[in-house]
Amino acid sequence: MKRTPVSEVVVSPVRLGWLSIGALGILALALGTLQSVVEPALPLLQRELGVSPAEGALIGNALLITGAVVTPVAGKLGDRYGGKRVLVRLMAVVSVGGLMAGLAPNLPVLLLGQVLQGVMVGALPLSFILVRKHLTTGESQTAIGLVLSLFTGGSMVGTLVAGPIAEGLSWQWMFALPTIVIIATTSVVARLMPDDPPIRSDGGIDWPGTVLLSGTLLAFMLGLVTVTRDGGVPPLAVGAIAVVVAALATGWVVVERRAASPMVDLRMLAKPAMWHAGVLTFVLTTSSGMVLLLLPQLFAVSADGYGFGAGTTDIGLFLLPGAIAGAVSDSVGGIAARRFGPRAVVIVSTFVTAATMIALAALHTAEWQLVLAKVLTAFAAGVGTTALLAGTATAAETKDTGIVTSLLVVTRVIGVALGAQVAGAILDAGAEPMTGQPAESAFVTGFAVAGLVAASSLLVVRFTKKGVQA
Repeated sequence: MKRTPVSEVVVSPVRLGWLSIGALGILALALGTLQSVVEPALPLLQRELGVSPAEGALIGNALLITGAVVTPVAGKLGDRYGGKRVLVRLMAVVSVGGLMAGLAPNLPVLLLGQVLQGVMVGALPLSFILVRKHLTTGESQTAIGLVLSLFTGGSMVGTLVAGPIAEGLSWQWMFALPTIVIIATTSVVARLMPDDPPIRSDGGIDWPGTVLLSGTLLAFMLGLVTVTRDGGVPPLAVGAIAVVVAALATGWVVVERRAASPMVDLRMLAKPAMWHAGVLTFVLTTSSGMVLLLLPQLFAVSADGYGFGAGTTDIGLFLLPGAIAGAVSDSVGGIAARRFGPRAVVIVSTFVTAATMIALAALHTAEWQLVLAKVLTAFAAGVGTTALLAGTATAAETKDTGIVTSLLVVTRVIGVALGAQVAGAILDAGAEPMTGQPAESAFVTGFAVAGLVAASSLLVVRFTKKGVQA
């Protein structure tokens, strides 16, 4: 009697109920809250810890570095062993990191806590695996946008509560309170979410490929942070970092081409729809990452000069409309991708972002101008990147959902980290020697660069038209 291979066994998935979707959404909301509390509190953390804007960007980017390294691994493991199983274990690590940041007495401990919290980024592709397995293709596109919108909605909550918590209690409680919610919600998700059947294959996990990809991402992110820190590094060191990254990336490609069951199928990456979506995502998020750092810094600059002298609570309130716009944009992005296609959505979002940043370089003398700019750029970037993610996720085979979406999530992370570090470096380079505060011209340069980076997406769309439409 002929036996059916394990990889060919088909198990009818259990459809997600409202309670399961609600539990997953609340978890995403709590994770977004924990991730976002740093943004409005950056000026406060810089003062409390005595660090520069570039080092302040490192506090947020420590989380992004871990996310970039862990997310592809989480996505692959989720494809293999089931999204729910891997998600619950990742949340245990996030909880440890959140509690560590909540007890941090100094910068090194806070950074370590942020590093552990960074595995939360891996929760996104794991959530996509769950909705992809339990919903139809059309429903999945909408659900992916919904999950992203709830994660972004958490940033609205974090932006709103960071100031009152930090000023009323202490900045450590900004991390501790959302972590407590995550611990409670994870237990609910573990109980209510139906188990998703793992998609097994005859091959094992490609550990050499996993290690090399993780090493490449880690070297790149650490190199990025090092190169853009105040004072920079010698050109020889920059060259050495580039050589290390190139060597690790080359080794990863060689291993993946020879592996019987590669972590990432390079033929999949070579498809125009995949790598075009990656390039566009990177460009859009680099621009939005610059905005993410520049606006809170400008709000905090003393009102005696060109700034507004805003405290942490005020900064959170100023950024709140943008957080709401970002949350709405993620849900809209999934629907827009389904109706109009990613290319049209990207073109519109690019025009809005570029025009807003160029205008802000000239007009930034009133709070409402900055608030409006944040709303427009957050909505435009969210719609564009989510449309690309949703379109690519549903175009991929179900067994590849985790790794495909994780690679695009990593691209988003790298883009945001690059933008924030570049913006921090621009502000440091434009600091006035006497006060150490960035000159107004530094912000003008930052906004202009962010606008030009966003505008470059139009060139990418022009030369990748067929791939994006695919």
